[in-house]
Amino acid sequence: MNMQTKNLDHLGLVAGICEQIQLVEQIDAFFPNPSRKVTVGEATKAMILNALGFVSKPMYLTVDFFRNKAIDALFRPTLQAEDFNDDTLGRALDALFEKNPTTIFAQVASHALRTAGIEHRFFHLDTTSFSFHGEYKSSNEPNEDEPKVISLCHGFSKDNHPELKQAVVSLICSGQSSLPTWFEALDGNSSDKKSFPETIRLFTQQLQSADTPCFVMDSAFYTAENIASVGEVDWLTRVPDTLKQAKQLQTELEASRFQATNTPGYKLYETRQSYGGIEQRWFVIESEEARKREEKSFEKKLAACKSKEKKELEALKRQDFNCWEDAEMLLRKAEKTWMYHTAEHLEFQEVYQFAKRGKPKKGAQPDKVCWKIIGDLEEKKEEIEKGKSRLGRFVLATTMAESKLSGEEALKMYKVQGSTIERGFRFLKDPMFFAEAMYLKKPSRIMALLMVMTLSLLVYSLAEREVRKKLKESGESLPDQKGKPTQNITMRRIFQMFEGIHVLWYREEGVLKRMILNLTDLHHRILRCFGEEVQRCYAL
Repeated sequence: MNMQTKNLDHLGLVAGICEQIQLVEQIDAFFPNPSRKVTVGEATKAMILNALGFVSKPMYLTVDFFRNKAIDALFRPTLQAEDFNDDTLGRALDALFEKNPTTIFAQVASHALRTAGIEHRFFHLDTTSFSFHGEYKSSNEPNEDEPKVISLCHGFSKDNHPELKQAVVSLICSGQSSLPTWFEALDGNSSDKKSFPETIRLFTQQLQSADTPCFVMDSAFYTAENIASVGEVDWLTRVPDTLKQAKQLQTELEASRFQATNTPGYKLYETRQSYGGIEQRWFVIESEEARKREEKSFEKKLAACKSKEKKELEALKRQDFNCWEDAEMLLRKAEKTWMYHTAEHLEFQEVYQFAKRGKPKKGAQPDKVCWKIIGDLEEKKEEIEKGKSRLGRFVLATTMAESKLSGEEALKMYKVQGSTIERGFRFLKDPMFFAEAMYLKKPSRIMALLMVMTLSLLVYSLAEREVRKKLKESGESLPDQKGKPTQNITMRRIFQMFEGIHVLWYREEGVLKRMILNLTDLHHRILRCFGEEVQRCYAL
């Protein structure tokens, strides 16, 4: 054939980043002397390309995915689409599991961050759950030479699917980016309170850094046992609102004691507290936006409580009691469950009942004497005011010294939690990502595939960080989806811009040559933001 075209689209960007961080070489280092045509590293790269193709094709259709792709621009020229069949990928997943997905990911991620020159003091730790249809039974018992196979079972579902079995993924992201630096698959019923300290211990061991990192976590970490177990490792976390010390501070702290911050709408107050035998710095944060939001919720809650408690009182008022002591006993029992109302001023009235209807005759003796509850609910104004005073307030705690972390930085780092690790979880659960197409029967392969998915997040985040960094350094911008210039471009948008890029092979005087079709000035501007590995994929 004299001419042939294949699709390249944005996959050259993905393949180039994989080359830049030496992904294939880093993984294949775990498997010396390979006897397979497609190495484990190449099979992993193929799965990443499939995942970041955002076509939602399950893994067993990987051959179809690559059939019209420019394989020689993405892999070695000797490989073909048929080489990436489900047997090849399945064996690769088995091999990844045998060498421990957590260990492999840690090696690839640490090498990637060193290659990109990325260092951070703060690491964001959290977990999420992935739900699975079907029955899964526990596999082998762990031994010294083989990692433990996770148990896919019922647990607290963060996907709101308690009826499905699940696995839990523990993730650590670096700094203010979504760069994952740690991955671990856990049993479906694992608890954050128990898993966080162990994850910190393992991650700190493999980090091998002279500077002690600080871990940013949600309130699940904050227990006396966990605080004591992590030793000298620094941490920043939210204190549970149910903790007596935190509730007291939120309630009793006067508004005049808060100081304004550089973050609009936020004020803070710093104090020192001891909990779990560890001295800490506490920051009581007051958020104007959260207060407005919580005021609406509080009013709804107050109205719901009043309606419920009034119904309970009306039911008691309809009852006949043999004595006022019985009436009071049941009333006080109900009152204990009332949050914002009291029965303090309700009365008990003696009532005479006659068998015959109508007005009783003068001097007639009643057939029955009973007692009734009369009156209405009264608000616990003090409790309501206490509830309102806590609105919009929360407490952060840290072991970091003031010289290393100010209150302003603590607030900033905690706010970043929602835009780093949560963003990573949203990425992994995107319906266009192949997380929706995991039809693997073996939990061990699911563990390996979850690791590959997290590697995809690493590649995506590195690419996005690189292009944003170069745009800011050069002062340039790119059009967003509305055509407005931005320097905070997303890789999803860039991927869309690269739709329709093809590779043309043609013969000229007997020599096979390659040409990239449909590259515009905009594509060239984008490609200049990346290194030579990416540019090489587009024959620049």
